[in-house]
Amino acid sequence: MTVVAIAEPKDTASPVRLQAVDAVIEHAIQENNIPGAALVVGHDGRVIYRKAYGERALEPRRETMTLNTIFDLASLTKVIVTTTSVMQLVEEGKIRLNDPVAKYLPEFAQNGKQDITLRQLLTHFSGLDPDLDLKTPWEGKETAYRMAFAETPQDAPGSKFTYSDINFIVLGALVEKVSGETLNEYAEQHIFAPLKMTHTRYLPPAAWLPKIAPTQYDENEHMLRGVVHDPTARRMGGVAGHAGLFSTADDLAKFAQALLDGGDGVLSRLSVEKMTSPEQPPLAPVLRGFGWDIDSPYSTNRGSLLPVGSYGHTGFTGTSLWIDPTTKTYIVLLTNAVHPRGQGTAIALRTEVATATAASLRLTAGEEESLRWQSITGYNEAQSAERRMSARNGSVKTGIDVLEEHAFDALQTAGRKTRIGLLTNQTGLDAQGRRTIDVLAQAPGISLDAIFSPEHGVTGTLDTTHVSDTKDAATGITVYSVYGGTDAARRPSIDVLKQLDAVVIDIQDAGARFYTYETTMGYFLEAAAQAGIEVIVLDRPDPVTGSFVQGPVSDIGQESFTDYWSVPVRHGMTMGELARMFNAERNINAKLTVVSMEGWERGDWFDSTGLEWVNPSPNLRDVTEEALYPGVALVEGTNVSVGRGTDTPFELLGAPWAKGRELAEYLNARGMFGVRFVPTSFTPSAAIYSGEKCEGVNIVLTDRNSLDAPELGIELAAALKKLYPADYKIERMPELLANQAAYDGLMAGVDPRRIAQDWQEGLEKFEAIREKYLLYK
Repeated sequence: MTVVAIAEPKDTASPVRLQAVDAVIEHAIQENNIPGAALVVGHDGRVIYRKAYGERALEPRRETMTLNTIFDLASLTKVIVTTTSVMQLVEEGKIRLNDPVAKYLPEFAQNGKQDITLRQLLTHFSGLDPDLDLKTPWEGKETAYRMAFAETPQDAPGSKFTYSDINFIVLGALVEKVSGETLNEYAEQHIFAPLKMTHTRYLPPAAWLPKIAPTQYDENEHMLRGVVHDPTARRMGGVAGHAGLFSTADDLAKFAQALLDGGDGVLSRLSVEKMTSPEQPPLAPVLRGFGWDIDSPYSTNRGSLLPVGSYGHTGFTGTSLWIDPTTKTYIVLLTNAVHPRGQGTAIALRTEVATATAASLRLTAGEEESLRWQSITGYNEAQSAERRMSARNGSVKTGIDVLEEHAFDALQTAGRKTRIGLLTNQTGLDAQGRRTIDVLAQAPGISLDAIFSPEHGVTGTLDTTHVSDTKDAATGITVYSVYGGTDAARRPSIDVLKQLDAVVIDIQDAGARFYTYETTMGYFLEAAAQAGIEVIVLDRPDPVTGSFVQGPVSDIGQESFTDYWSVPVRHGMTMGELARMFNAERNINAKLTVVSMEGWERGDWFDSTGLEWVNPSPNLRDVTEEALYPGVALVEGTNVSVGRGTDTPFELLGAPWAKGRELAEYLNARGMFGVRFVPTSFTPSAAIYSGEKCEGVNIVLTDRNSLDAPELGIELAAALKKLYPADYKIERMPELLANQAAYDGLMAGVDPRRIAQDWQEGLEKFEAIREKYLLYK
């Protein structure tokens, strides 16, 4: 074994400081895992360690490894050339990441790929096979492109992470088509030259051969040296979007530092941030940026100490690059582990080098830099976002409990009793199980003069629009119904409100835009503003967590009783937070007080709160049904049963004309996160098809933190429309969907994942507004 140490500049760290890294690499050489390696470590804007180890070649003759050795980078090509090129074209406005690939490469649309997007190629969620067929002889780049364009997805696009060279072969073709340049010409002009990467290129010239690390004997027992190792790229002539690039450790250090510096003129800081942040489907179990790996089975080169907010990539030949913007560090480790006969491996070595480097440098992050990995990982590194928070044994105090603890101070009026009304139902209970009605009726300094009941009545048992005024049996106080078949019946009387000083709202929401309690609260804010009285919201949890924001934002101007304001189907807000947002964004300007909960966290599902479950309405009977409701309810207005009149509403879907096994097979093949479908039959005793046998599916919730419920609703509608075009009547779906673009996509047969991707821009805008009104972390 030969170790060649390169003299360090005076301003870099002492080589002794990284002696643990030296030991790790030397051990890998001794174990014949690699013939040699070139390592460059950068930190805080400068190179702090450069070293070459072992041999560049073992066969046909031994050669000492040097730092100027040129390596076959293999799949590092994907991020250095192809991803960078794609992001440059995005910056120039020539392509859009959410566009279907077929918009730019029409031939790609064949065999069910018409809706696969650039985003899905870049994140490896296209559903395409890992590689082109190499069993039959073929040659040439154009042949490879034709084969890639003719591929058929093996999984539903967007449903599964499958690392695929085909994705980047297609992206290479797209760069050539849009730019009008060959991929190698484009990379040289727009990436390598600006960054002065003078020893980086496809198709290295003969003059470079003595410095190139050979890889492996090919099928003809010829040692590959200066010829790409990847067999597909080799058949393509050596230039491809997935492999073919050659470079040195020093040149890759320049590239890594450019990204840490915000793109260094090659990319904008915004593009660097975007491509290295999670861009995979929101609920996928891996974290992938555009091209770059963040946290997946391929992230071994991150080691165990660098945070999940860092990113990198590897190459099959034994190359790797990992970059951590949090600590401003990068690690370039280049080996030719496949030399000479493909039996070596650098997988474990990458992990050990990254861990040893991070430990030796005692890397720390400043407050500003740590925000990056916190935004990606959420509560901690074992969770990829706050939505991943596991169930906990919480102890939440609702607004009524907090109000009691503070002696009802929010309701007191100096010198006299405060005359209040109360909007509530059966969910208005305190920690002792007492009705909020009874608590406030007996509270000092308060006169409870009116009770208002929303949909389903004050007891929550009525499933009709005919809900009349009554008197509360225990207190004798008049109960005014604010639910009925007309708009006037759903609004509180201004005359009644004028007799009050304040209206208190204590009611459990379901966490979905079309749940009518939210609109009823909005109507009370409006009426209270007109009457000149205060609204006091006693807050309660969003039962399906306050961390998911999902589904299409409702169109402006389409407000209704199931769509009070322009919010997504699943908004991730409590009633108190919604009240704050409605009051400000709709310019109601009522006097508003929210009595906040104590102990509630945004990642809490209802069963993590320690609170007693009370059905918020007759057909929402547990947290599972609540989780499914924002999706399954989207199709409820159409001619299918969602299980009303059974023991498990919103866990069933069917109709007399549906075929259970066929529907289940189709839906399971879509590969949706968090749910499975089991064929079943049922006979509802209420609502549509009452007394009729329906075939359909039982929707089994397998992972509630992975489910995008509104997207599930689109999938259900799309499946029914595709399988039963003569029977399924979709026309009433817009009433709850409330988003014309999503409905138009359904009617046009657009893939549901593409529809869901198209509403992300609206969600991002909503989240910026939502942020102003949140009360809990």
